[in-house]
Amino acid sequence: MAKNKTIYVCQACGASSGKWAGQCPDCGQWNSLEERRPPPAAPADSGRLGGYSGVVSPVQAIGAVSLDEVARISTGLAEFDRVLGGGLVPGSVVLIGGDPGVGKSTGLLQVACALGSRQPVLYVSGEESPRQIAMRSRRLGLPQEGVMLLAETVVENILATAEEVKPAVLVIDSIQTMQVGALASAPGSVTQVREAAALLTRFAKQSGIAVFLVGHVTKSGDLAGPRVLEHIIDVVCYFEGNLDSRYRMLRAVKNRYGAVNELGVFAMTDKGLKEISNPSAIFLSRQEEVTPGSLVTALWEGSRPLLVEMQALVDESRAEIPRRLAVGLDNSRLAMLLAVLHRHGRLATYDRDVFINVVGGVKVSETSADLPLLLAVASSLRNRALPGDLVVFGEVGLAGEIRPVLNGQERLREAKKHGFRRAVLPKANAPREKMAGMEITTVSRLEQALEIL
Repeated sequence: MAKNKTIYVCQACGASSGKWAGQCPDCGQWNSLEERRPPPAAPADSGRLGGYSGVVSPVQAIGAVSLDEVARISTGLAEFDRVLGGGLVPGSVVLIGGDPGVGKSTGLLQVACALGSRQPVLYVSGEESPRQIAMRSRRLGLPQEGVMLLAETVVENILATAEEVKPAVLVIDSIQTMQVGALASAPGSVTQVREAAALLTRFAKQSGIAVFLVGHVTKSGDLAGPRVLEHIIDVVCYFEGNLDSRYRMLRAVKNRYGAVNELGVFAMTDKGLKEISNPSAIFLSRQEEVTPGSLVTALWEGSRPLLVEMQALVDESRAEIPRRLAVGLDNSRLAMLLAVLHRHGRLATYDRDVFINVVGGVKVSETSADLPLLLAVASSLRNRALPGDLVVFGEVGLAGEIRPVLNGQERLREAKKHGFRRAVLPKANAPREKMAGMEITTVSRLEQALEIL
């Protein structure tokens, strides 16, 4: 008899090797190789090239493909629908990631109960018993009609049950607890997560059932499991927010049916997640007395503007190397902007500690926060407060120029709606018509903005 071969699979990247090593030869991760026995090879089929005997899809001309818009399903939460691009698409696979305790299971249970009042929903849990889920739904006061519960971790059994009960939406909580019976590896491994997601995705496309997947994240904030999981599915959303704060942000980082970087804002209450329809109001709970280093900027998140407060603190450093710490911003960009401030604004911070904070736990990923960041640093350095009714946005280049940003007109309208009467913005973003009750100042250089303020 032929001896069964043994392979070693990396738990970080999924690469396989014929012999064990302390370090993965592909990704360089240490102590990540796990011993596996490969599944028996399927018999070759002489009637197909390479032994494949499946059903081949017909070839279609691109002009003959139907372009009828698919009717979306409302989840019952407007902010959730916004992040999904207008609602849930039948046959789509949506991954919800986030830190433990951030509200993934609570939010999906609310969505499942809201959908269950209109069409059947199958909620599969590999971490909790049906009794625990039912107790939470009663505590939150959620409707319970139309929601079926299943405690199962084998994907083949889940798909067989779904074919029998035929739900409109399938919720898997969580993908790290699921396992494919044909594989010998443990649940949560790279192979199991990848194959389970592939089976569920194939089932969703063939049956038209929308599938929600709950995914855990690692300490670095990435999705636990292989990165290929994000390429298999249609929508990837992450819950953001500190556990000591009541606000949660749901951000879409991949969406085949809508805009990416769309942001939905929720508040965690004793009745579950409550949507915030006007997020700018909660991020602008400023003190009545203006203080140095505080400034409001207008960000663009997905398809709407968002007003947030940026705070800067510049203090004398006692260490040999001054600290540069940014919460909600990229530390590398902060160091670059401080160099621009020194070179073109004649304000040196090389001997001072600089701390930046975006109020409310919002993570800023666009460059429109460059100019307000530098003006907040200058305000704290000079110990001079900026006007409380001032809003600033604009990108700063390495040469000290102020570059335009997208959707400047919509940002101004949002600021005016919340009572702001002054604005400093790039010259290329100047509105064509004057806005009544708004004093607008345009700048093209960093030196101009510092002189004006």
